[in-house]
Amino acid sequence: MLYLDHQIHSEVEPVKWEDITELHPGRFVLVEAIKASSNNQLRQLEDMSVIQDYDDPQKAWSGYKEMHKLHPSRELYVFHTSRSDVEVVEEFFSGVRQRTWS
Repeated sequence: MLYLDHQIHSEVEPVKWEDITELHPGRFVLVEAIKASSNNQLRQLEDMSVIQDYDDPQKAWSGYKEMHKLHPSRELYVFHTSRSDVEVVEEFFSGVRQRTWS
């Protein structure tokens, strides 16, 4: 069950990382950033919503890919709740992708 299957994030109560780690100890969580900021190529997630929790990292990434395919504009992440913080290094792609022909 996806908690936010097709809901818009503004309908969901935002939560802090500390609360997520208490509610989902020892789990992988698929979260959506509700409030985030960037500074020196670090993305700091301030408020999030939990979409789903998992015990298996492969299932967590599968859930991420499924949700990203349905909602590519949403800011989604997978974290393990053993992490003390949720800073993400921002990487930007610049360049031309080469098209391959079969």
